Amino acid sequence: MRKKTFAILGGMVLLAGVCALAADEAAVVEKGQTVFRRDCAFCHGRDAAGGESGPDLTRSKLVAGDAGGAAIGPVVRNGRPGQGMPAFHLPEDELAAVVAFLHGQHAKAEAKPGERRGVDVADLQTGDAAAGKQYFEKACAGCHSPEKDLKGIASRVKGLALEQRMLYPRNAKATVTVTPADGAAATGTLAYLDEFTVALKDAAGTYRSWAVADVQYKVSAPADAHADLLPRYTDADIHNLMAYLQTLR
Repeated sequence: MRKKTFAILGGMVLLAGVCALAADEAAVVEKGQTVFRRDCAFCHGRDAAGGESGPDLTRSKLVAGDAGGAAIGPVVRNGRPGQGMPAFHLPEDELAAVVAFLHGQHAKAEAKPGERRGVDVADLQTGDAAAGKQYFEKACAGCHSPEKDLKGIASRVKGLALEQRMLYPRNAKATVTVTPADGAAATGTLAYLDEFTVALKDAAGTYRSWAVADVQYKVSAPADAHADLLPRYTDADIHNLMAYLQTLR
């Protein structure tokens, strides 16, 4: 009877220890969630499943292959300047908590494979590159060249970001040529335009403006050509063109 009582008491102590450990882990994950939402959610979303400009971390190979922050830690501390991610100098306990949170989110995503919100690179590799090249030569080669402005594009921009740039490039700079009635024409980056004023920045960075009524001007906006193509694309055109662009490494 005494051995049985000791066994029961020992089991209760063990169970209490397991519960305390689970509670500690939950507290760390909760802290990581708080830190992540403070510093990372703007780009990666509040649940790490992708946001305005950052990828889905719940499906990230980096997170999947991480062990104790060995892979995640250097990325957080050093950032990825080429991809627009700044460095974050977090205290060790906050970094460890973020790592725990990301592993928890990754585990949840793996348990629900049919609920993926993000886009994997494999999703964007279903087209025919040869057909995409033909489309490019017909519709795009007048403005773009695989040997010039697009050389190595697939190494610099990948996945969904590449497709977004293909369909409608953000922040594509327009140029404008302004010709005053009594002066030489000036060409530069379009800085401002409304019904009253047109302005540009010239090659030296000087801001110049004119009243629209006093000049003639011509705007060249590369993004407009992409917008014009949007209603004409078929799904096959998009997939094929994307497949071709991904060969430009």
